[in-house]
Amino acid sequence: MTVNEREAEIIRTFATLADSLVAGFDAVDLLQLLVERSAALLDATDAGILLADGTGRLEVVAATDERSQLVELMQLGHDGGPCVECFTSGVPISIPDISALHDRWPLFRNAAVAQGFHALHAVPLRLREKTIGSLNLFGDQPGELGEFDLVAAQALADVATISILQERAVRESDLIAEQLERALDSRVIIEQAKGVVAYVSQVPVDEAFRMIRAYARDHQRGIVDVSSDIVQRQLSL
Repeated sequence: MTVNEREAEIIRTFATLADSLVAGFDAVDLLQLLVERSAALLDATDAGILLADGTGRLEVVAATDERSQLVELMQLGHDGGPCVECFTSGVPISIPDISALHDRWPLFRNAAVAQGFHALHAVPLRLREKTIGSLNLFGDQPGELGEFDLVAAQALADVATISILQERAVRESDLIAEQLERALDSRVIIEQAKGVVAYVSQVPVDEAFRMIRAYARDHQRGIVDVSSDIVQRQLSL
């Protein structure tokens, strides 16, 4: 992909995210779109998102594959990691060489290297002074994230955050907490559905999610609704 082609795709991604600024958008699909486009267009192998619920507890809500999701989950314990620090500090965190961390975040370092990741760049999902999560870019090779990619990643994260919170972040915090809680609860149902489809269809978990998402789009339904039907055995793919 040439520079001009990549810039054009990034612009199209911004347009897609902006289109979500309407009532009733699918937050799960939006966040999955964000990680997929970020991994494809920026200098990253995989991407994932940590999102906080109303109490500030972080959960993995979107990932390009299972290995990036695992590395993010490893950071939610007492040892923490750069993705969690990005959320708590509200500023980007860049780890150009994970193996060079030595004594810092040992669980994260070991999990990341074991999954083949050697670089991590995290940008906050934020609106004004409020940070609700982090967009995390994983690399199979050590290296810094280019200035253009860092700016683009933060801009994509900012637009996605606005899409989630909209103006309710200013007007009514209870509505914000409810929407975030709904997104996190939805992820539990989706994970269960992925397991069902993977088992029944004998496919990898990543492929199971693609099947669920494709069905939801083809039938103009929400991913959570489709996943719920699968879990309740009312739908088979």
